[in-house]
Amino acid sequence: MKLKKNVATSENGFIFNPSTGDSFSSNPIAAEILGLMKAGSSSLDIKQHLLDNYEVEEAQLERDWEDWILQLKDANLLEQ
Repeated sequence: MKLKKNVATSENGFIFNPSTGDSFSSNPIAAEILGLMKAGSSSLDIKQHLLDNYEVEEAQLERDWEDWILQLKDANLLEQ
């Protein structure tokens, strides 16, 4: 899953999609994930980073990850 190249993000969680004009705000962990996505990290690498740095069970992370990806797709922020 790759974030569209033209999507702008900030460290404080602001997200802007210039192709639609939509903007969103996210929490600090989501902003961290977006930064990793923009840097080209794979889904597996991002999940491992989260498991290593936060107290989360792998099963819960998988459920949250699927929800996160659906939200990004719904917001038209991912490349096809």
